[in-house]
Amino acid sequence: MSDRPTQAKSTLSKGTRVTGKSRDRLQNQLKKQYEAGASIRSLARETGRSYGFIHNVLVESHVQLRSRGGANRRKAAQSQR
Repeated sequence: MSDRPTQAKSTLSKGTRVTGKSRDRLQNQLKKQYEAGASIRSLARETGRSYGFIHNVLVESHVQLRSRGGANRRKAAQSQR
């Protein structure tokens, strides 16, 4: 079991506009999941929307976005020497 809150599997059709109260609900849901540790990519996969869409919705909801988590290319290149 994960520590994330229970998620509604609401797959949205690609390109479908999400406005009004349904967008507000989606913002709240995504904000809670992101703040609980979910990545933007995992949220995009779960909802069927693009990375950019999820990123924009999170920015609109004033979420403090985390920095990249991957390895720094310079450090990886130096360690191979």
